[in-house]
Formats: sequence, C-alpha cells, structure tokens
Amino acid sequence: MQRRKAIQTIAITAALAGNVSGWSSVLKNNKRNMSLKGTINHSVCRWTYGSLSLEQLCANVKELGFAAIDLVGPKDWDTLKKHGIYSSMCNGAEINLVDGWNEPNFHSTLIKNYTEHIEYVAKAGYKNLICFSGNRRGMDDESGLKNCVQGLKKILQHAEKNNVTLVMELLNSKVDHHDYMCDHSAWGVELCKRLGSENFKLLYDIYHMQIDEGNVIANIRAYHPYFAHYHTAGVPGRHELNELQELNYPAIMKAIAATGFKGYVAQEFIPTGKTDEDRKQALKEAILLCDV
Repeated sequence: MQRRKAIQTIAITAALAGNVSGWSSVLKNNKRNMSLKGTINHSVCRWTYGSLSLEQLCANVKELGFAAIDLVGPKDWDTLKKHGIYSSMCNGAEINLVDGWNEPNFHSTLIKNYTEHIEYVAKAGYKNLICFSGNRRGMDDESGLKNCVQGLKKILQHAEKNNVTLVMELLNSKVDHHDYMCDHSAWGVELCKRLGSENFKLLYDIYHMQIDEGNVIANIRAYHPYFAHYHTAGVPGRHELNELQELNYPAIMKAIAATGFKGYVAQEFIPTGKTDEDRKQALKEAILLCDV
C-alpha cells in the first residue's frame, strides 16, 4: 500500500505540474497582443455573454482577433455585418430545445419555420442553421430516428438547393437537458446516415458529450465526417476552460485539426467573472488555449 500511495502521489504531482505549466504558458501569452495561428476558426456563443450588448460583444470579438459569433438570429445579422462579424451558427427556426423533429406533431410548424429560415440564412450569406431532436417523452431510439427522418427529408432538398447545412446539436441528458433524445454521438451519426445528405450534420458539443459518453478524442476521430461544428465549456460546471476542469482542450483541438476540419469551434462556457473585463479576459484565455 505504501508503494501504491507513493506512485499515486508522484502521478498526481506530475499531472498538476503539467496543468499549471500549461496554464501558466497561456497566461504568459496573454501579456502579448493576440496573434492567432489560423488552424482553428474561433467563435463565441452569444447567449453566454448576455451581460454585453451585441454591439459590445462584436467589439470585444474583433479586439481579440477573431470574427464570428454563434447562435445569432436574423434580427441581429445587420449588427454583425456592420462589425464584419460572421454568424457561424444561425438560430431562430427551432420551436425550443424540447419540442423537436422526433415528434411528428411538431413537424408542420418546424417545416414552415425551417423553410423560411433556410432562405434567410442563404440570402444573408451564411451556412449553418441549428436544429434539435427534442425530448423523448417515452419514445424509443428507433421511433425517434424514423420520425426525424420523416420530417427532415421534407426540408433537406430545400437546404441543399440553398447550400445551407442543418446542424443538430448533441446535448447531455444527465445534467442539463434531461430526456433529450440526441444525447449520444452514435444516435446522431445514425440519423446522418439515414438522411444521406451533406447538408445535414451534427454539432458536437464537447462539454455535453464529455458528460454523457466521454471518449471525446476517440469519438472525434471516429465520427468527424458527421460533425459540422463544435462547442466548448469546462467540465464540470460549464465554466472557463481553466485548470479547475477535467478536459484537455489543447489536445482536443489538435485532434479536431488533425481531421482537416475547416468549420468553427465556438466557446460556450458561462464566465464566472464579476466584471465585463473579467469575462472578456476569460474569453481571451479560452481562445488562446484552443489556438493550437
């Protein structure tokens, strides 16, 4: 037992030293002006910086050296364009996160919404439009797949014609979105295969999938052809990508880059800083950590 304890102590000390060293490197880089490498296309989710106006967030994003914001709908696109910011993941066609494509009763509303928004996205010069499976409500996986295919096929040709990609988000059902159906990569990938279109893919949310299935890097390597977009956040807690959480984001970003991915990786952590300057610094640190 003494030998085992000694080995454990050495391993823990080494791991902590590695984490602190890696994080110190990021903080050291923060003393210089940001110069991003271009391997990863960075973005940030609008809702996580709700304390700022969209005008303020656009200004911060530009100052930090990238040019994209996620989850912005049509009414705010003029603001993005004024600042030269890209809408890397459009929203606004969904009913909500729980009433989705797996339930035929919602299909008529969803088909109308998405038909209209596909045209909005295309006209604005954007590409990605988010969608959701919805909650199970007692439904089995196979029924959910069949229902999603039935509904989505009615708008896929329209999406293909307009060069818009429908992107279904993978969300965890253990902590944040209880009963959500598209909560594992394998289910989402099977839906992609059945639809058989390059205009339907998945949003691989690293935070959510670490909670529900783990094996983040292995799943990125196995399923990357079906992933059109990535989200980040620290686990546990959904906060900053710092030394207090369990994911190795530089390694994950290197795995994403190794697949040849050219889409966007959007920060979706909830900043804990008390001031806008603190929250801006957290975003800067996250971008630097993911800029491999």
